[in-house]
Amino acid sequence: MTENSLDTAGRQATADPAGGARAAAAGPGGTDAPQAHDGAMSSTVKTPPGGGRPPRPTLARRAVTFADSLWRPALVLAVFVAAWWFVAAREYVPNYLVPTPGQVWETMTTQWSELARHTVVTLYETVLGFVLAAALGLVTAVAIAYSRTLDKALYPIVLFAQVIPKIAIAPLLVVWFGLGLTPKIILAVLIAFFPVVISGVAGLRSTDPELLDLAATMGAGPWRTFRKIRFPNALPHLMAGLKVAVTLAVVGAVVGEFVGASEGLGYVLLLANGNLDAPLLFADLILMSAIGIVLFVLVEIAEALLIPWHASRRAGMSLTTS
Repeated sequence: MTENSLDTAGRQATADPAGGARAAAAGPGGTDAPQAHDGAMSSTVKTPPGGGRPPRPTLARRAVTFADSLWRPALVLAVFVAAWWFVAAREYVPNYLVPTPGQVWETMTTQWSELARHTVVTLYETVLGFVLAAALGLVTAVAIAYSRTLDKALYPIVLFAQVIPKIAIAPLLVVWFGLGLTPKIILAVLIAFFPVVISGVAGLRSTDPELLDLAATMGAGPWRTFRKIRFPNALPHLMAGLKVAVTLAVVGAVVGEFVGASEGLGYVLLLANGNLDAPLLFADLILMSAIGIVLFVLVEIAEALLIPWHASRRAGMSLTTS
């Protein structure tokens, strides 16, 4: 079985499990007779002339697509800010509870150097915790998916670790590891670990068994089958889990800063709350949200680069067959 045939079979198995099995069964360079049920798809999925790949969108087309994806959330955000400004300016809620957007902006500009320093600390804790959680979660998912013994041994422990409130063990981590970065990173790992494991196990177990049997029949070993079929097939599930995990990693880092820290956005939030400094508190919340959004977008971009062939990445894909 050639490398190209395994690649093609793995990708088609993810986008269309039945089509992937037929592509693998046809073999390298082989063709498979069209099935009757494929007629419904032919009306919506058009193959370019010559059977090649569809042409890549131009830069202008990508810009239009990007603008089209932005104007709706931008409109919702503008409406939210306008409502916020109206309520705060009319003082329907006292300004010491809900400041105006202008007051928040002034706080961000006047204290930007200090806020930027704390943002970098929280960002570092979040990214490092997320990377460790992704690596450990993927290794654990592979172990659970490949071994029934490890599945029965590790899965209950992973679930037990998830249901424990992380804020409850944060003081214990501070006692064990001090007030440095280590407790914050560990909390970010603990919170972000679970969705990576769950999504990884679901993805690795979703591979078509007939495709795995066919790969074994053609002489593909376990590592080659994992690299060419199992892992590509698991990527859509895994990327969904990573997008959840990267936002939870921010929560973990901030929770760690709540318990014991001298820097970071969680520490600033405690100071603003203690001093009833609502503009600083809102500015801090905005920066926390910005970290989560930026990291989520980066994972989304990585997903688009890794699995552009998956059905979830096709623009304008209809959700119905009618």
